[in-house]
Amino acid sequence: MVTGRCLCGAVTFESDAEPIARRACWCRDCQYLASGNATANVIFRSDGFRSTGMVTEYVSTADSGAVMRRSFCGACGTPLFSRAESRPQLVVVRVGALDEAARYGPESTIWTASAPPWARIPNSPLNCTGQPAPVAS
Repeated sequence: MVTGRCLCGAVTFESDAEPIARRACWCRDCQYLASGNATANVIFRSDGFRSTGMVTEYVSTADSGAVMRRSFCGACGTPLFSRAESRPQLVVVRVGALDEAARYGPESTIWTASAPPWARIPNSPLNCTGQPAPVAS
């Protein structure tokens, strides 16, 4: 079981299964969300993923064209997870909100073309300059 929470503990979540992908993302939206850095994310199947507590959502269209529903704690503001309306079977969780975040480092980096020149991007054959193909769900 993979578990996590927001900073204040008002929102908790868990997944019965391990993530199906682990990525760092340098898209411009993620740079805003991470205060100028990349976001570190894990992707779970929606079935088996549960959350408790009240989240606030921000809906926007990503550079990929996907309509994203980004959820964060309304009390402390911790970014928690997001879902693409076109892929409701998946949920993208911010690694920093996981209880065992150190276990889930990125396997790849996406949107590398949007990264600033000072970004440190590990070399991986799975890296992508923009939006990668959808992960198998």
